[in-house]
Amino acid sequence: MRMAQYFLSNLDEWVNMQKRTADLFKSIDQEIKRKGDALDRLELILATRAAFQHMSRTIKAFDQWLQDPLILANLDKQSLLEVWNATFNMLQALLELDIKHTSMFREYADKMLREGKVNPLTMLTMARSGASEDVGRERRTPPPSITM
Repeated sequence: MRMAQYFLSNLDEWVNMQKRTADLFKSIDQEIKRKGDALDRLELILATRAAFQHMSRTIKAFDQWLQDPLILANLDKQSLLEVWNATFNMLQALLELDIKHTSMFREYADKMLREGKVNPLTMLTMARSGASEDVGRERRTPPPSITM
């Protein structure tokens, strides 16, 4: 019984941490909206990176959760279907965002390169890393191979 209490306590702790995190990001979003034009680009970058880092942590935890024997043996099909549907919707939204903004930035970068308006320090950094000919090639990992 003690193990069961420990397990349930861990679940409660995780849920409470996620609720606090949701509240934190809601307040960050409100602050971003409140600042409007006075908002600094760096603030947006940091907030977005923090959100991605937390999303990554949550996704990793979800993946581990779906490998837990207790979940595998006991979680009902309807709950799994709910998780799949939400996961699929988030994946599609993320892919659409990535396609849109990567394409947009590619066009912008091409224009800036043609006009010679790219920061020379950026170009120097790219040249030093050997990326001058393979700009952006390693930005993305290969697509997953999934079989069912």
